[in-house]
This record gives sequence, C-alpha cells and structure tokens, in this order.
Amino acid sequence: MVLSNDLKAFRILFTGHQAKARRVAGSSYLHIFASLVAHLTSLLIQLQPGKMSRLIFSPLLLLLLLLTSVSPSSSQPDHFLKSTATSLRQQPPQQYLELTHPVPSDQLIPSCTLSLLQHSFANTMGQPPFSVPYSPPSYCPSPWSHVVLQIDATCHGDQYDRIFAIWLAGVEILRSSTAEPTASGIFWNVRKDVTRYSSLLSRSNLTLSMMLENLVNDEFTGVYHVNVSLFFYDHHAVVAPPRVNWMKMLGFQSDSDINVREDENREKSSLNLYETPADLIIPISDHGDEGFWFRIQNESDVRSKNIELPMNAKRVLLELYVSFHGNDEFWYSNPPNAYIESNNLTTKRGNGAWREVFVRIDGSLVATEIPFPVIFTGGINPLFWEPVVAIGAFDLPSYDFDLTPLLGSLLDGKSHNFELGVNGAIQFWLLDANLHIWLDYGSSDVEAKVVVNWFPEIHQSWETSFNQLDGSFKVKAERKSLASGWVASSCGNLTTSVSRKIEFKNKINFEGNGRYKMVHQKVKVKTEVRTVESGSGKLISQRMLKRKYPLNVITSTVPGYDMDTYMMTTNVSHSLKEKSSNGEFSGSLLNSQESGGWMIVKDHSVLSGASRTQQSFSYQDEIACYSRNIEASSGQLLRDESASVCPSFSYKMLKKLSSKMLKKLLLKS
Repeated sequence: MVLSNDLKAFRILFTGHQAKARRVAGSSYLHIFASLVAHLTSLLIQLQPGKMSRLIFSPLLLLLLLLTSVSPSSSQPDHFLKSTATSLRQQPPQQYLELTHPVPSDQLIPSCTLSLLQHSFANTMGQPPFSVPYSPPSYCPSPWSHVVLQIDATCHGDQYDRIFAIWLAGVEILRSSTAEPTASGIFWNVRKDVTRYSSLLSRSNLTLSMMLENLVNDEFTGVYHVNVSLFFYDHHAVVAPPRVNWMKMLGFQSDSDINVREDENREKSSLNLYETPADLIIPISDHGDEGFWFRIQNESDVRSKNIELPMNAKRVLLELYVSFHGNDEFWYSNPPNAYIESNNLTTKRGNGAWREVFVRIDGSLVATEIPFPVIFTGGINPLFWEPVVAIGAFDLPSYDFDLTPLLGSLLDGKSHNFELGVNGAIQFWLLDANLHIWLDYGSSDVEAKVVVNWFPEIHQSWETSFNQLDGSFKVKAERKSLASGWVASSCGNLTTSVSRKIEFKNKINFEGNGRYKMVHQKVKVKTEVRTVESGSGKLISQRMLKRKYPLNVITSTVPGYDMDTYMMTTNVSHSLKEKSSNGEFSGSLLNSQESGGWMIVKDHSVLSGASRTQQSFSYQDEIACYSRNIEASSGQLLRDESASVCPSFSYKMLKKLSSKMLKKLLLKS
C-alpha cells in the first residue's frame, strides 16, 4: 500500500497540489520523491546493472537532488557497515567467494599438508601480529612443483571488513581483506600459489606472522576465526589437469604425432613469467611490531631499508605489495583541496585523484605503479559484495619490477637504500616489498654494468572547474621509463632491457548541488622485458604484459524515510584486462564486474537496500582456457557457470597445425 500511496501522491504533486500530496503520502514532498525513487530502483534492480544506471540516474533524480538538503559529502564513495540487527535476510551461514583463476594444483592431491595457524582475531587493534614458528614438513622435503597457501575464515555478527597480511621471516606472501559478516554467519577461503617463495619455505626455524587488527565491543561483535595451511605438491604428484584431448578429436593417435611437448611448454607459457623460483628473498619491510608493512601517512612519508646484495646475484626482481585505507581508501574519487576549502567542507578526503607508488634506490627513481583500485567488502555499497566480493578483495595483487638492468650499480659489496612511498598520498597506505634474487652458483662474483637508466619526469595535467558544490575535475598523466644493463655470469654475458609506459586518466563530476557524483578512471600499463646475448644480439627471451583497469562509479543521495537517514543509489563497473606473452606463448585475461543498487543509511550503517552484481571471468593461453560467470542479487547467487573449454580453442589449435599435418588429418578422415 505504500507504493500505491506514493504513486498517487506523486501524480497529485505534479498537478500542483502539494498540500494534498503530503496528506496522501503522510510525508513531505521530498520524501514522496525519495520513496518513488526507491521503489523504481527496486524494480530496476531486476535489469542488468549497466542498463539500470542509465535509467536510475535520470533528469527526474537530478530534480530531486536539487531539492534535497542531504550533506554533499554523503554522496562520496564511502565505507559502510551492514547492520545485522535490522537485516531482513535470515539464512544459514553463507559462503563468500572471489572470482579468479584456479591455482594450477586445484585438481591435484597434495603430497603433504601443514597446518600453520589457528587463531580468533577479536580485540587485536594496536596489537602486534600473531606469530608462530615455521619449519617445512620433514616428511615432504623440497623441491616442490607447487606450494599453495590456504586461508579458511568464518565470522558472524556486526563487523567492518579488515585488511590483513601474512609474512614469513618478514617476507609478505599474502595481502587480503575479510568479508563483512551477517548475523547468521559467513565463511570463505583463499587459495594462493606461493611456489615463488619456495627458497624461503624450504628453510627451518622461521617465524610466520599474521596481522589482522579487529575491534570487538557491544557494537562490533564479529570475531574473525582463521585457519592457515600450506599444501605441498612434489613433481610426481603434479600432472596436467583434466582436459579435452584435442589431438584425438582431430584424428591423431597421440600427441607425439604433432610433436607436442606440453610439459615443457607449460613451464614456458605466459602463466609462468619467471619459470624457476628465486634462490634468495630479502624483505623490504618494517620491524614487525605493528605488522611488517610500512604505514605511509602522506606523500612526504618515505620508508626505507638498507640492503646489501650478494656479489653473485645474476638477476633481481622487486615484488611490491600495496593497499590504501582511511582517507585515501577511495583516492580515485577525491576532489582537489581547493574545492573542499572553497565550500567549507569538513571532509579530509582530498588532494585530488592522483596517486603513484614509487620505489627509489639510493635516491634515484627506479619503479612506479598506479595500483588496481581494489574495493573492500564494506566499500561503496556493501550489499554489492555479498556473496561475491569485488575483484582482488580476497587476494590483493602484487606488482613485479625487473631490476636486473641495475645490477651494475648494486654489486659493489655495499649496502643500498631501498625507499618506498606514494606520490599524492594522504592518510594512509600500507606498503612493503620483497627482493627476489637469482644467484650464480658457478661463480662467487658476477660482473655487471648499467647501460641506460632513463626515468624522466612525469607528464601531467590538471583541469579544475567548479561553482560552489558543482564542478568537474580532470587529471591526466603519462610516464615512460627504460633501463638496460648487462650481466656477465657463468651463463654468459646477457643484456636485459626493461621498458615501461603508464597512462592515467581520471574525471570527477559533481552535479545536483554536489549530491550526484560520477567517477571515470582509466589506467593502462605496458611492460616489456627483453634479454639478448650482449655480443651477438641474439634474442634469449622476450616477455610483455599489458594491463588495463577502467573504473566507473556513479552515486546519488536523497533523504531517507526516517530522521537522520538517507538513501544512496550507486552503480559500479570495474574490470581488469591483461594480455601477456612469453616468447611464442601468449595469454589473455578479462575479469569484469558490474553492480547496481540502493541502500538506506544511518550514519555508516546500512539499514536496508537491494543490489545486483554480475561478473565475468575468462582466461586463455596456448595450453588451456577457463571461464566463469556469476550473477547475484540481494545476497543470493542466481547463476554460477564455469567451463574449462573455450569455443575458440579448437580453432586456435587447427590454426597452429602446419599444412603437412592438415594433409595427414585429411588422409585419416
């Protein structure tokens, strides 16, 4: 009956009889508008999120925004808590998940399993990490073909999502975040291939630490119960996962008919940019009392560590872990300080929408990254992320930088200062890094020289235009770099060149007296690593990685039904697109997510709402392919479809056959 009264009141209002409309609806005309928008949004949730956003964010809604008196800061993307006390969904404990590529050993039986840690994280705010001793299982010695880290977690009650990390001897091996629980409880697991840390995992008498700061009281009741395990797979246990035998389907008796060497090729495929784990891993991290990550408070806050590399290092790679929180959790939506100051706003989320993580060695810039905008499960609209969380929320990406060309300036028997920081940062970011080092066991000293180290200033432009609370803000940036150097080891004299290009675009629009906000961001990164024989120029290896991650966020806010509440309507679309190559092998990945919906909010608690999320994940390379499509609405899975056979795979296989093999196929048919 509420819908009937609101619609009747809405018709009366637009005939000019405001008083009569208020009597029919029993509310002010602003709440009549809000009620209508909420009902329309609930109906439009049944549409695809992309179509829904075009209908919801209409001139009708903009008219309502112009008439409302909600604080403009409430239309900013923000962090919220699902209120279990007012939740309308009562159900058994629910599993949460993140769509990602299955780890290579998912369908295999581990050679052994090691339980590392069982702990309940309750009042851990401000406490040091929870630590346990670590040694590899004696009954399952290295070398291993694969090692998988698995996290199993449960929680119920009211609780914010929490960032957490796991370190082994100060080396970070996982950055993750929790899901926000419900009254009936949730559970989830994370599986990450950590084979690249094998040299560290094979050592005994180390310390494994996990940092998860949580707060439990009368208001926040959720305790996170966590189990951490390692699964080890020896070389005899690992075989290729089940797959369609395309060779027999094409008429060949065996793979050897076309000289397929799948085991060898799998090691060289684009999935394995670095085929063998490093011999040594050195952390660039803090002392560990507050976690081993560096807490970056602003752009002047640069943290560092002095490291001396072994003289027989022949290759070095820096792995960077990064996450953003507090006033910079939604850095991509932050307006410039001039806008905040001119309108006398109280928000501290400013400094514009440009952030760049950087690495310096002895004061010289050697690497930069614009991180993927991971959205945690309490972010923007927490109803979007149940039970399917946002891209990267359970397994935040790390970023690799090949520093081999710079060995000529590092192999001098001296300590060198490695610095980490964030350009444009405000409170706060969490950073640390690992140095993966490959050693030359054929010699005690390796010679190296830097040939080129070109890291020019960034090209950047800003456009700012606003009138009171409405305005437009644009940022564009581009950075190129090139490093090249040779290393003479027992493997020969090899020259490695690393070229990199980053393109960044961000646009923020405020309309409707600052209560309607649009964020559009595009990031493109291209990295190429080439290794050649220094004398002949013969190509040894060539790897390329192209990444794109567009992000679109649209939010609007109108008054809610009750005092001190408001309704936020939101649409989010973001994706990760990758193309990689390793010699003749190539692969592609697309992970795309669209969400739309509304919620009634009081302070930062979500009282009610509706949502719909669709996600599509696909991966394909020369060896295999995988796809999965999921759809969820208001906390329930509507569709979950996966496949390990892609329609174009057979075509690609046929295309790679030589004319001689095609003739053989015809003769056998």
